[in-house]
Order: sequence, then C-alpha cells, then structure tokens
Amino acid sequence: MKHPMNDKRRASASRFLVVALMAGAVVAASTGTAGAVQLIPSLGFTKSTESNAGDGKFNAGLALRAPLLPFLSAEGGISYRDESLSNGDVTVRMWPVTASLWLTPVPMVYAGGGLGWYRTSYDYNNDLPFENTTTNDVGIHLGGGVAVPLAPTLGLDLNGRYIFMQENNNVQLPTEFDPGFWSLSLGLAIQL
Repeated sequence: MKHPMNDKRRASASRFLVVALMAGAVVAASTGTAGAVQLIPSLGFTKSTESNAGDGKFNAGLALRAPLLPFLSAEGGISYRDESLSNGDVTVRMWPVTASLWLTPVPMVYAGGGLGWYRTSYDYNNDLPFENTTTNDVGIHLGGGVAVPLAPTLGLDLNGRYIFMQENNNVQLPTEFDPGFWSLSLGLAIQL
C-alpha cells in the first residue's frame, strides 16, 4: 500500500521541477537583452555538518547561469554524487537539481541562494533484507562565490553554499544557522 505522504512529496517535487523549468525558459528568453549566458561544468566537494558524519564526497555538476539585470543572475543546475556505505552493502546516489538567484554587488563577487530538489536513491546489496528506496526532499541553499575572468569568453567560478534541508518539504527560510551540509565547487564558466 502506498503511503499518502509519498504522493504529496512526489507532487511537491513535480511542481518544483515545473517551476524551475519555467524559470529557466524565462531566463533563456530574457538573455538577449541582459547579457551572455554561461555554461558552468564543475567539480565539487560536499560534507555533512553532523559531528558523527564521515568524510565528505566529491561530486560533478553542470549549471546554466544567465544575467537578468546587471546586478542579478538566475542559475539552474544539477549535480551528481554517490558513496558506498557499510563496506559496500549500501550505495547512496544523490541528484540535486537547484534554482538560484545571485546578486553581484561588485564585479567578480556574487551572493544569494535558492531552492533545491534532492533526489536520493539507496541501493542495498541483494543479500540484505531491504528494498531499494528513493526519496525526494527539498532544501534551501545560501551562499556565494567568486567569478574570475580568464579570457573574454572563459572564466573560473568558485562557489560555496550551505544547504538547509526542509522538514516535511515545507519551504521555510532558516531562523537559525543549522545547515544539514555544505558544498564547495570549482567550475569553468563558458560564455555561450
């Protein structure tokens, strides 16, 4: 029997994905007047803030960033990471899909945040009595970065963010600084 909360989470995640895709379409349509779009492939490092958490894990990502105004950019991104737990008995795979708004108060420096849909799969060894499961959770991220130009159409992008996972997928701004994990990434910003 299906649990009703799973249907609510799927519906919430689906709405978020539709909104993120619509925002991406608006961004793509508005770039003709606001500036150049950047494609940013990146490598990153993610670590839980829990004191009993293990080592952090590396990830790979891809983002599309477009200026909306001279001081404001919108970004959509996806990344992937996996890790093996319990001597290989469990494999955890996470695909965060994020939508962000970045303010650029001074050239090369940006700060802001956004929402993310965190799809996580837990694959258990066949010898274990557990079924493979997938969860869909919502998180808010706050952070910033530095964009360093290397050439007219190429630059480095260093981004850091704190991620606050949302209880029951109810989106609320954090009232205290208690992130679930943090992430750093270094990307190559390619102007399209």
